Amino acid sequence: MLLGFVILYWIVSVLIGLVAAMWVKNTSDFAVAGRSMPMVVVTATVFATWFGSETVLGIPATFLKEGLHGVVADPFGSSLCLVLVGLFFAMPLYRRKLLTIGDYFRERYNRPVEVVLSLCIVVSYLGWVGAQMKALGLVFNVVSDGQITQTVGMLIGAASILIYTLFGGMVSVAITDLVQMVVIVAGMLYIGAEVSGQVGGVQAVIDHASAAGKLDFWPRANVIEILGFFAAWITMMLGSIPQQDVFQRVMSSKTARIAGAASVLGGVLYFIFAFVPIFLAYSATLVDPALVQRLLGTDPQLILPSFIIAHAPIAAQILFFGALLSAIKSCASATLLAPSVTFAENILKPLFPGISDRRFLRLMQAVVLGFTVIVLIYAMNTEASIFKMVENAYKVTLVSAFVPLTAGLYWKRASSAGGMAAMFGGLFTWLWMEAFAAGGPVPPQLAGLLASIAGMVIGSYWPRRRGHPSTHSGHPGAGHPAGHGASHAASHPDGHSGAQAAAQPHDGRAH
Repeated sequence: MLLGFVILYWIVSVLIGLVAAMWVKNTSDFAVAGRSMPMVVVTATVFATWFGSETVLGIPATFLKEGLHGVVADPFGSSLCLVLVGLFFAMPLYRRKLLTIGDYFRERYNRPVEVVLSLCIVVSYLGWVGAQMKALGLVFNVVSDGQITQTVGMLIGAASILIYTLFGGMVSVAITDLVQMVVIVAGMLYIGAEVSGQVGGVQAVIDHASAAGKLDFWPRANVIEILGFFAAWITMMLGSIPQQDVFQRVMSSKTARIAGAASVLGGVLYFIFAFVPIFLAYSATLVDPALVQRLLGTDPQLILPSFIIAHAPIAAQILFFGALLSAIKSCASATLLAPSVTFAENILKPLFPGISDRRFLRLMQAVVLGFTVIVLIYAMNTEASIFKMVENAYKVTLVSAFVPLTAGLYWKRASSAGGMAAMFGGLFTWLWMEAFAAGGPVPPQLAGLLASIAGMVIGSYWPRRRGHPSTHSGHPGAGHPAGHGASHAASHPDGHSGAQAAAQPHDGRAH
């Protein structure tokens, strides 16, 4: 019965995505839903994209092993990321009317920065999307009682998600996310109430976890632990900001105000509901400690689904797995679309000058298909946990893209030389540390971030030959002679000159 309901829900959700695909007419619809989504839809898609497999399977498993201290990256860092995006990044980026975040790097710096950072963003999605595919295989394996292998489950899940993402793009993703948010919230609340009755209430679980030391959050007072804690926190809090999926939700909003408010609200909702799976997983230690102990030594990600199947009524099982599949589907569809759009727009499109909008749409769809195949191969051949796959994904963008994005918006002196130095300095330092000093006192991604900041400052202050500015033309406060766009600098704190905004909002490209 459980498998039947899961299959039925899966089919219905795919059909909803295909119906929504009828509204896709051009690349703007496919990439950013025509910049027309209202507050409730944008909030839903922000929440549903973040509430993925790592939230339901990865975070609870990590909490059971390491306590609250172990989940500082997610949900603490990831939810704060969305709040920071809403407060400081959403509105200035929205006003630029761009298709991808790579377009911003080209407009603010130059083509080489655009290419390298776009590739970094695309590569960073391998871990995140791979985690969703791995989770799909796990879910199908559990609900079929082993009749469907994890590999076959991954293939089934990827194929069905690909169908509506391929044709509907951001429109289908947004509409299905709205439906899936309702299922996630309803399912988590219902399951929470069911399990709470078995363990004597929420407070009983909190007291037990506190007595076991699971609610200790802050690191011990030594430098190595503090640095490790801080690095884990900022990896998702800051590394998630320069990501295409976040940018797409901002740009799909109807207004700049909606873009900012929906991001903040989505982050708050995510932080609240991310603790429901943690509560459920810890409740399992009170109801069935033998099951928890056995799975902790083999695959902790199976603790929560195994507990629900063994101890929850069939209605609760259906709602739980419906919510879990909703979480995975919404996250997977978004993270398939985001890197594909970035690669098509920022890497491939310049190779086809004059390409029509219709042919470019087909090119985007072909990239979605290709990226899905690559992610499946990666997911089938990695042994990393879902939580680690997601956490590691953001190290790439933390060390390469966060500083150029933030400095470009809020530091007028940031130049193309600074952007290049920040990008390469962060990447090379991080990679060197990972290869030769990964076990040292300074986490590699923290060293990479510090090198990126230093590169931006040094590169932007580096003396430039007169008459040979190294920055993108027409950009105020970025090394141009006085009078070249400087009159607009004060009125545009995000660094985008009024002349650019009026004359070239799309850098001459047909979106």
